Amino acid sequence: MALAWRHRLTAVPVADLHRILVGAVPVAGPLDIGRREYEEDLSRLAGIMHEADHGLTADRALTDSPWRRARQRLPWLLVGLIGAVMATAVVARFESAVAGYVAIAFFIPAIVYLADAVGTQTETVVVRGFAAHDFPFGRLLLGEVTTGALLGAVLGCVALAAIWLFFGDVRLAAAVALTILAASGVAAACGPMLPRALDRLGFDPAFGSGPVATVIQDVLNLPIYFVVLATWL
Repeated sequence: MALAWRHRLTAVPVADLHRILVGAVPVAGPLDIGRREYEEDLSRLAGIMHEADHGLTADRALTDSPWRRARQRLPWLLVGLIGAVMATAVVARFESAVAGYVAIAFFIPAIVYLADAVGTQTETVVVRGFAAHDFPFGRLLLGEVTTGALLGAVLGCVALAAIWLFFGDVRLAAAVALTILAASGVAAACGPMLPRALDRLGFDPAFGSGPVATVIQDVLNLPIYFVVLATWL
């Protein structure tokens, strides 16, 4: 399809194993297939299950009954609920630290949100890249982790200045900034690795995004935050 778009073709040539032309396929057919694949990827990125007996298209997603919509969206949300329980258990293990310095708890939502946002951006790029390009995975992973680290460094510097200014605690500010840097790197690494692992196992890489990746990132990033806090404070 990239060839058709690039050269404005109305039909795509078809060749056999010996690269001999055997026919042509109108672009309309592959475009329709590509559109359906795109809708399916978007659904899976959002954590919406595809029912084998009921094709999940954009029109049906809007016109289905609330019961069917809920049934399509619920499974991965249950996975997310399990992850939330695990994340809560991580925070509970550091109850004494939070009780002794309440300001620690103020920044948990911000760190979790920023890591999830970085991870979502990475996952979207990677899943679409798997579908459209044959890109070396090592190069892709290095590029995304570097990008995540750069984003984390910028966000961490902004957080460092803001927290130091408003709370007057340079150690707390440094701990939060360092955690944002580490969490962004972890999220950017999970983005390519989870879809890649699912792809190797024969599953759609899009299933590795959305709620599943969010659960993994949260469970990893919260211990990073408290370990950094324990070091700095």
